[in-house]
Amino acid sequence: MNDLSLKTWSRRLYKKYAERLKREIDEGDLARSAIVFSPHPDDETLGCGGTIIRKKRAGADIKVVYMTDGRHSHSRFIADNKLKVMRESEAIAACHELGLESANITFLDYEDGKLRKNMDSASDQVERILKEYEPDDIFIPYYKEAPADHSVTNRIVINAIRKSGQKVIIYEYPIWFWQHWPWMTGPERRFLTVPRNILLSFISGIRLVMNFRCSVYIGDIIGVKRAALEKHRSQMIKLIGNSDWPILSEVSDGEFLQCFFQEHEIFYRHTIE
Repeated sequence: MNDLSLKTWSRRLYKKYAERLKREIDEGDLARSAIVFSPHPDDETLGCGGTIIRKKRAGADIKVVYMTDGRHSHSRFIADNKLKVMRESEAIAACHELGLESANITFLDYEDGKLRKNMDSASDQVERILKEYEPDDIFIPYYKEAPADHSVTNRIVINAIRKSGQKVIIYEYPIWFWQHWPWMTGPERRFLTVPRNILLSFISGIRLVMNFRCSVYIGDIIGVKRAALEKHRSQMIKLIGNSDWPILSEVSDGEFLQCFFQEHEIFYRHTIE
């Protein structure tokens, strides 16, 4: 069995077991109000763009809160302040595509990559937002996300929920969680010969099956989600025509983006007692 067929077989196996355990969110749950906390502009669309669309169509009140400004994603090519303005504009355009109005979008404007240094102030801001809007549901990055801004966003929001005393349902969405075999080819091409990577893949697979038991069907609105993601132009196209300008479709030869255009968005659903 070659690496490609083994990868395909493994994906199907994980999906098979995940399908047996997962619960699809019903129309009643879709109509519940929610706040989506996004570490950077584009994470909201990647992780739960389809769910935002479905919830809006079900009549839910949805807010999106951007934790950082994304100014360093292409700092080798463009001035930080210019990229900050660009990414804010892109985020607004993407949210409009998802069905949100500008009044439903909040930018906390913490510097990209430095959210950890601002945890206390960010937690206070998030707590104020929770008390103002009193949402039924909260969407945050999965707690095992590798990038610092992602895991810190999770911790900030969880802490703010505890301080606010509010009873909400939490949905954790995966972004860079997908960065493991068989969903993506690792930097080491001889992946299956590396014991550490095999172990990490196995652990991630177990988490996929055991944690992500909640899903939202987006098969009929994938085109809308894709159109929203395209609004994040700095992440999707080479704006200055430089072949070195990194874009999402180049991550693992396009395998990364494929993870977000499956028929279901998946979530780790839980509450804080």
